[in-house]
Amino acid sequence: MEMKAVVFCTGLMLLFAWLSPSQALYFHIGETEKKCFIEEIPDETMVIGRYRTQLWDKQAGSFLPSTPGLGMHVEIKDPDAKIILSRQYGSDGRFTFTSHTPGEHQICLHSNSSKMALFAGGKLRVHLDIQVGEHTNNYPEIAAKDKLTELQLRVRQLLDQVEQIQKEQNYQRYREERFRMTSESTNQRVLWWSIAQTIILIITGIWQMRHLKSFFEAKKLV
Repeated sequence: MEMKAVVFCTGLMLLFAWLSPSQALYFHIGETEKKCFIEEIPDETMVIGRYRTQLWDKQAGSFLPSTPGLGMHVEIKDPDAKIILSRQYGSDGRFTFTSHTPGEHQICLHSNSSKMALFAGGKLRVHLDIQVGEHTNNYPEIAAKDKLTELQLRVRQLLDQVEQIQKEQNYQRYREERFRMTSESTNQRVLWWSIAQTIILIITGIWQMRHLKSFFEAKKLV
C-alpha cells in the first residue's frame, strides 16, 4: 500500500513539473532598444526573474560576459498599466515582485544609456529566466532550515503545487467571467444596434410613403 502511495505521489509531482510555470530564454538588444514580455500571472503570486548579459566581442567572434559597469533597467506593469517595479540593476541581476491583480503583466528590460558607449554599435545578449509561484521556493534551503525529511519536503512541495494550481484555476475562472461579461456586453450592443437599424428603416419607410403620397396628390392637383 505504501509503495502505491509513493508511486502516486511521484506521478503527481511529474505531472505538476510538466505544468511548471517557468520560462528561460535569451534575446538580443541594441543600444536604445527595449524588450518587453507578457506574462499571465494569478493574483497573490510571487515571481522571480534572473538575468545575465553578454557583450559581443568582435575579436573573439562570440559573446563574452559583460563588464561590471553595464546595467539593466527593469520595469514591470500590472494589468492596469500601473508600474509595480522600476529599478536599475547590474549586468547580472535578480528581480522579485508579487502580483496583486490577476492578468497580463508586462516585463520590460533595457540597458542603461550612459554605459552603452562601451559597446557602441555592438550587440547585447540577455539571458532571462522567469519563475512563477511555487517554483520560486528554494526547497533545499527550506529543508535545511526547518529540518524536514525527504518525505516531508515532498509533501511540502505537493502542497505548494496544489495551492498554485488553485490560484491558476481561480485565474481561469476570472478570465472566463471577464470573457462572459464582454460577450454579454457585445451581444447587448449588437441587439440595440439591430433595434436602432429597424427603427431607422421604419421611419425611412414612413417618410417615403408620405413623400410619395404628397407627390401623387400634387400631380392630381396639377
